[in-house]
Amino acid sequence: MRKAISLIFCGVVLLFPALHVPGQKPIKHGGKIETKYDGFAMETVMKLRKMKVNCTGFKADFHESCVSIDVVLHCPGTQVSHVGNVTMQLIFETKSWDQSHAPHQRDLMLLADTETLKLGRMRLVPQVSTGTQERSTETLEATFPYEVFKKMVSAEFVEMKVGPTAFTLSDKNLFALRDLNSRIVK
Repeated sequence: MRKAISLIFCGVVLLFPALHVPGQKPIKHGGKIETKYDGFAMETVMKLRKMKVNCTGFKADFHESCVSIDVVLHCPGTQVSHVGNVTMQLIFETKSWDQSHAPHQRDLMLLADTETLKLGRMRLVPQVSTGTQERSTETLEATFPYEVFKKMVSAEFVEMKVGPTAFTLSDKNLFALRDLNSRIVK
């Protein structure tokens, strides 16, 4: 009897890989996503770390510039099924020290397919000085509702505009944002 059970068990173990349907391969978008609990703020944060969007210039006077995006989903408590709000940082790097956004040029607009969303004025995030730098870095931050983020990730085309600076998110950027959103337990 033991031999029969062992034989059946071995057969199942050997045949299982042949019967297994492989899942969808993960999309290689190049972004880094991390999840951690912040005990001081009493929230779980899911973050797409700084990811390059564009380094070929913008529809403005920002030549030899790069823009990157950093997105955080804030989930109250230890759960990851409800997002309270979203914080997005846009990081502008340029060789020219005089190409920053003046306070009146920090209004963020988002075009998701055919819908234009005005998300308000972005805040300037103070920079930590690391001595001599070749490039000037400006980080602008906005907080908005999760519903806006869901519109953004469900769109096929997303363009952002901060003051005179406009740029389009690449397919890899959108894949990374969708991957971040897919980690919310529904």
